[in-house]
Amino acid sequence: MQPILDLLLKSTTVTTASPYAAETARRRTFAIISHPDAGKTTLTEKLLLFSGAIHIAGSVKARKATRHATSDWMEIEKQRGISVASSVMQMLYRDCVINLLDTPGHKDFSEDTYRVLTAVDSALMVIDAANGVEPQTKRLIEVCRQRNTPIMTFINKMDREGRDPLELLDEVEQALGMPCVPMTWPVGQGKTFGGIVDLRKQHMRLFRAGEAKRDDESDEIVPLSESATLLTKFGHEFELAQGNIDLLTGAAPAFDGDAFFAAQQTPVFFGSGVNNFGVQEILDALVDLAPPPHARHSSNKDGSTVEVPPDSAGFSGVVFKVQANMDPSHRDRIAFVRVCSGKYESGMKLKVQRTTKELRPTSVVTFMSQRREAVEEAFAGDIIGFTTHGGVQLGDTITAGRADQAELQYTGLPFFAPEMFQTVELLNPMKSKQLTAGLVQLGEEGAIQVFRPHVGGNMLLGAIGQLQFEVVQHRLKSEYGVECRLMGSSFVGARWVTANTPEELRKFTDRNAGKLALDGADTLAYLLTSPYDLRLTQERHPEITFHALREHAGLVLQRAS
Repeated sequence: MQPILDLLLKSTTVTTASPYAAETARRRTFAIISHPDAGKTTLTEKLLLFSGAIHIAGSVKARKATRHATSDWMEIEKQRGISVASSVMQMLYRDCVINLLDTPGHKDFSEDTYRVLTAVDSALMVIDAANGVEPQTKRLIEVCRQRNTPIMTFINKMDREGRDPLELLDEVEQALGMPCVPMTWPVGQGKTFGGIVDLRKQHMRLFRAGEAKRDDESDEIVPLSESATLLTKFGHEFELAQGNIDLLTGAAPAFDGDAFFAAQQTPVFFGSGVNNFGVQEILDALVDLAPPPHARHSSNKDGSTVEVPPDSAGFSGVVFKVQANMDPSHRDRIAFVRVCSGKYESGMKLKVQRTTKELRPTSVVTFMSQRREAVEEAFAGDIIGFTTHGGVQLGDTITAGRADQAELQYTGLPFFAPEMFQTVELLNPMKSKQLTAGLVQLGEEGAIQVFRPHVGGNMLLGAIGQLQFEVVQHRLKSEYGVECRLMGSSFVGARWVTANTPEELRKFTDRNAGKLALDGADTLAYLLTSPYDLRLTQERHPEITFHALREHAGLVLQRAS
């Protein structure tokens, strides 16, 4: 194993000529991903606890408890004990600025998670020791692999009966398609769980159950040089762990920072998040091993791409999330921006590249879930929030408006075609304005996709999963005072459409007006009535291109116009 200092220096190599290089090297921006109930939100709480960002962790299980997870701030999240929206939290640890994004685990909110993964430099994958790699985890892994996002793995709930650690490693390797490099190793499991061996520091941390508060007393740590003591204390379990460690030392590759950054290797940790155990090792590894901000791709008008270094001059960022009503009493809208380059300073002039209009946020903040602090400065890797009253959409590039940023446009934010549709029926006709405002805002933040039929009629809601409809209905009532009924629809899918010329597009719209709708970004979509509808329509209209991702459709429309 390389010394921690060597790994840190290797992972923070940046261009020293830039005045922002040192600040950029201090940033770590990562998302926590997992299948539901693997312990993701609990681990988020404990990382905040160990960094000193909070002093008492919320309960994520007891729905009637007075405390809730720091990252679960919506009323529906507190009621159901689940995460339905991504949360952003910033903390300081060992002179590093860590931006942590907690994502929903439920598959119905996968779109929000996919967009968050475009804003991070690495991911922490949480796996239940009893269940292994589950379906939703596999989907998230695919998204990470498409972007070559480095993944660290935490195998959770070792204090419960679970599967053999070697079997779990093999399953993770197969799911990720890359080798695992254990950084810690468990001694025992379930009732016989005695602690973890830290292979980097060559000692064993003895297990004891944790609480909501972090105990100031140090855990009991025994050097591996005192193996006789550990063998006496844990007997067969320690002997078995020693044998596994010896086996892995000969068979598993050594940790390689370059391979990890290229998403060709994953470091693996074991522990129990609910008991505060193994959390310290993860937090240290995020500082020591996780990558700092990297260059990001920008698309020019001619279709070419360029790389924008994180420590380059000129502030720029991309909107990856919009959230309405984080503070219901003020009816605010927050645009979450990943800083991609340069330095943001309080009061600087900003420009929305899509519209070329000036952006004048009423405030710019950093986050601890729903709590905010005013931002004086921010660097590449930071997540900051602009309080706005409109004019900003998901995927928008924000710049300082410099001459050399005229064509800057970050790419890669996905909008997936919905697979389920329902129509909205208002119960109180006097609330039509509130309904329209609520649907527009919820559509802009990506909680749901809102479609306006091309030839008139009730608005359509499109979603990936049924739970999205329930959340939107709940939020319309609680945040906008609107009660509505959601009715079934004959549509079963959608594709955004483009053509090479406006004339071709006009002919298509004239012949298919009843199946066309405009989404929240005024992008034209064709609504499908059956699985065979798309194939038949493509055969009849070969001049039209049908897109399953709106990101692609938006780029084609921009060039065609």
